[in-house]
Order: sequence, then C-alpha cells, then structure tokens
Amino acid sequence: MKGFLHRFRTSLSTRLSLGVVLFAALIFITAFGYMFIVSRKAVEREAVERATQILNNTVLRVNDILDDAQIAADNVDWLVYRHLDNPDMMYELARNVLLNNPEVRGCSISFEPGYFPEKGRYFSAYAYRDGRSVLTTQEGSDLYQYFYMDWYQLPKLLNQPCWTEPYMDADYEEKTGEMFTSYCKPLTGDDGSFIGSLSVDLSLSWLSETINSVMPYPNSYNIMIGRGGSYLVYPDTTKLLNTTIFTETLAVPDSEISALGHDMLRGDEGIRKMFRNGEEWYVFYQPIKATGWSVGIVCPRSEIFSSLDRLQHIVMTIIIIGLLLMLLVCSRVVSSELKPLGELVRQTDEISAGCFDAPLPQTERVDEIGQLTRSFSHMQTSLVNYIDELTRTTANKERIEGELRIAREIQMAMVPRVFPPFPERKDIDLYALMTPAKEVGGDLYDYFLLRNTLYFCIGDVSGKGIPGSLVMAVVRNLSRVVARQDLAPAQIACQINDTVSAENEQMMFVTMIIGKIHLDTGRMEFCNCGHNPPVVFKEGEARFMDIKANVPLGIAPGFEFEGEEIADVREQPILFYTDGLNEAENAAHEQFGDDRILEVLRSAPFVSAQDSIKRINVALDAFVDGAEASDDLTMLCLEIKRNKTES
Repeated sequence: MKGFLHRFRTSLSTRLSLGVVLFAALIFITAFGYMFIVSRKAVEREAVERATQILNNTVLRVNDILDDAQIAADNVDWLVYRHLDNPDMMYELARNVLLNNPEVRGCSISFEPGYFPEKGRYFSAYAYRDGRSVLTTQEGSDLYQYFYMDWYQLPKLLNQPCWTEPYMDADYEEKTGEMFTSYCKPLTGDDGSFIGSLSVDLSLSWLSETINSVMPYPNSYNIMIGRGGSYLVYPDTTKLLNTTIFTETLAVPDSEISALGHDMLRGDEGIRKMFRNGEEWYVFYQPIKATGWSVGIVCPRSEIFSSLDRLQHIVMTIIIIGLLLMLLVCSRVVSSELKPLGELVRQTDEISAGCFDAPLPQTERVDEIGQLTRSFSHMQTSLVNYIDELTRTTANKERIEGELRIAREIQMAMVPRVFPPFPERKDIDLYALMTPAKEVGGDLYDYFLLRNTLYFCIGDVSGKGIPGSLVMAVVRNLSRVVARQDLAPAQIACQINDTVSAENEQMMFVTMIIGKIHLDTGRMEFCNCGHNPPVVFKEGEARFMDIKANVPLGIAPGFEFEGEEIADVREQPILFYTDGLNEAENAAHEQFGDDRILEVLRSAPFVSAQDSIKRINVALDAFVDGAEASDDLTMLCLEIKRNKTES
C-alpha cells in the first residue's frame, strides 16, 4: 500500500491512469448504487410489513385474552346483583369465574365497609388458583384493607370499568414473583351509589409469552410499557415495573428514547429508527387500546439488511478487481507516453533534497516539458529565500492559532454548558448559548443555586478578542464570588464596579444584568448596568421589560446602582441577550433589530427556554446569511414554574 501511494504521488502516468479508472468507477458505482437504493427500499418495505404483521397479530392475541376477562366479569355481574341478599353466594360466583375461564388467576367480589352488617366491616369474596385447585377466602382484614387498593378505588372514582396498571400481588410474589393486572367493574345500588367492586385478575406471564412467542429476526426483542411508562415486558426482567422507558435518559439525555416513549404513551402507532451503541435499530410499536399499554418490536438494522449487505459486498469486490486491472493496463500505456518526464524528475530530485543549485538538464523542447524545465530554472534563484520565509510564517501562525484555540477552550469552560442545569429541579427551565465573534470573546453569562435562590447574570464587555476575554474572565469570577455573599443585585453591581474601575487604564466597560430569584415565592431582584432590556413572556405576549438603565460597570467608581424587583415572575419566561443579537448585520449592513426579536418570539407560543433560543438562532442565521459576525452573541432564557401544589 505504501508503495502504491508513493507511486501515486511521484508518477504522473499513475495519476492519469487513475483518473480514467475513477471515471469508469463513477459510472459503475452510479449504476449499482441506484440498484442497491431500490433494493434497500424493497427490503425495508418487506421488513416493515413483516414486523407490522407480527405486531398486529400479537396485539390481536392480547386483546382477545383481555376481552375474555372483560366478558367473564360481565357474565357474573348480573348474578352478583341477583344474590345481594345472600353474601355467602359471592364465594361461589367468584369461584365459577375461575372454573369457566382458565386464563383468570383470581376474582374478587368486594363491598363497601359494613355493607353486610352480619359480616362485619370487611367483606371481599376472593377466589384464586392454588395449583390445579380453585380456593376461596375472605381477603379483607385490618392487615389488608382492600378498599384502599387500586383495583377497588379506580372503579369507585371513575364510576366505570377499567384496567389497573400491572402490580406484584403479595400472595403470589412469595411463590412465583408473578405480575398481575385486574379488570375492575363498579357495583352500584338501586339509587346508583357505589356499593362495591368486581375484579378479575390476570397473570401477565401469559402476556410475556404471547409477545415473545414470535420474533421477526434472531436478535430482535420485544418491549411493552404501561400507562406510566414502566416496563411490563423487557429482556432484562429486573427492570420490570421498577424502571420506565425514560429512566436511562435521566442520567444521559437521549432525545430518541424520549420521543419513542412519548409516542408510545400517547397511544401512537408507527416506526422509529434509532442508534444504540453504534448500531441502527428499527422500533415498531402499537397500542393496546383497552388498557392504555403499548407494545414494541426492536429489530437490528444489520439483520434486516444482512442478505442485501452480502450481495453488496460481492458486487463491490468484483468491481474493485475489474478497476484494478483497468488501472494496471492504463498505467502501462500512459507511462510509455510520459517517459521523457523521467529525466526531468531525476534531476529535480536533487533540488527537492535540498541541493537548490543543482543544474537542470538542457533541453531544446518547446512543448510543455521544455517550458516546465525553464520554469524550474527561474524558480531556483528565489526558492531558498521563499522557503525560509514560509517556514517562519507558518510556524508563527500555527503557534498563534494554537494559543487562541486553548484560550477559547478555557473561556468556554468558564461558563456552565450542561443543560438542563438542575435536572432535579422541575421548577427551573433554563438554557443559554454563547457564540464569540472571534476565537475568544467578551460576552459572559453565569448562574448557580444558593439554597433556594437562583443567581444569574449576563454581560457584554466593550471590545472583542483577547482583551475582552480577559475582562470577561475577571468580571465572571468576581460576580460569582460577590454573589455568594447573599447580597442584593445592586450591591453586587457596586462592588464589581468599584473593583473594575480601580484597575481600568484601558477604559473598558461592561454592560450587565445581575439578578436573583427566590424560587419559593417567584420574587426577582435585579439590577441593570447599561444592558439591553430583556424580553418577558406575559399573558401569551412577548414584550421588552421597562427597566432602569444605570451606567455600565467600570466607568464611574463609587456609582450607586439602583436595583429593581418583580413580585412574582413564575410562569413568565424571560429572555436576556447581548447586543450581538439586535445589532447583528447581514451583507447589506442591515441590523436584525428589536422588532425582529419580538416577531420571532411572537410567531409561536413559548414551549421551553431551549426552544425559544433555538428559534431565534435559526432566524438570525437566515437573516445574516453567512455574513461575518461583528460582535459576540450571548442569550440566556429562563422560566420559573409553580409547584403543582400551588397551581
């Protein structure tokens, strides 16, 4: 391989031959590429139809068994009302449900506390399977107050039949560890009041066997999630009921898994492509409408397209061998035509080795080879000086670029970049974006939690590049240190201003907004130091806040900054930004402007802090259309949400 690369670099005949072969290869690859694209679509279509058919059959079988359980409950319903005067008859009715329905594992006919005075406070006639026998018992007691169970409370609250989420039954857990789900119907008196619950229990072992009975491919597997996202069927049985489809995204955010989980929870039906552990997977999913569960088949792409991939490898091998033979023939023909160049190459090798005064061969040729020889002779006289100058220039440029890259990495590491920043706090939605105009910039933002108070700031140093980045680093660190003293934003601004003004010979100033939000009440204290007014989303409308300006930091030592506060900013998202947004220019030197900021934010309702910043960024990129940025750009958007207990 090294020999071929050397010949490619040093042989014109090889490059010409390779050009001919590459053109032929382009034709072959285009033709066969089209064939494989068509074949791939056909294979994918067949795989989708196959997996969808299997999924449809699986869901149909599951629904059949669920329907049988509902029918069993409906068939015994009228008998319960008929024998309300004989509570002991409930044991026989529950027992008959199990005898007539082999798939049913338990049946409860339970009544409100004290409904039958002669039976005391508790009366729940329960029939269950013990091996091949069907036994009955009264399951209500002080240790098992059945009327607090989901299978009793759900039909009571909903006043209609329903399926419970799967659960581990205490009695069966000691023996088999099985999961159960129950179909529950409310029992009502003549006046329509709730008197009890009829519950039919199914073991979910049959469900796992039904779903896993057919696999479209050897390494495919099945999943099923409940209404809350918990796994009901999964290859790793330790995750059943204890883990949801969203659990792994809490530690490592994964938009593909989250989108799949939301689709399945909504009861959608469809197909998703996902990348897991470096491999592409297809996920086919479909809801079980009776229970609100969702079933999915996960198939690796490698197995779906295995036969097509093998054919592709065979065809590509044939093409490569044919092109190599063509290259060999072409190289021989072209080499004989370019033989006169060999002498010139041997002479110029001495020059390339550093002997720049080596004489070139004399030639009387007037073709391209003769012109090339004379051109080399003219180049010899200036080549040494040029190479020395080029070497020095390149070394200096690489050193400067390397230092700037390191400076950029250091600067970007100084601001928080992990979002969401406080995943354990559901009441904080915060996102920020900083884009320096050069390798390093003078914009800054910061935020942190101190007890139950969120501190934040955003600022813009006058000037760009390395001077601005140095001032940015000082101000950012100084703001965090001062803020941790639990001072008001105006006091923080005074201390930063005095410190920056004392050592400000270059007269660089900083516009900045400093704020703190008390998360328990939503009260926001802030101080504006000559910065752009932020945009607030209030009552479905985006508008600029009317705030006091003050002066920028670093201009007037001893200046007394005046702070402000808003009583409650909860559910009122706020966007802070630097003038790199509103003063961004396109190729015609038109500015993005304040009106466009409001227009973008008003074009769609507020979804999240990240969504708002991304929408502005997309609109800004479309506006500037590749024009060079004239200033650093920083945006910070946050929303404080009310606790559910307060809303």
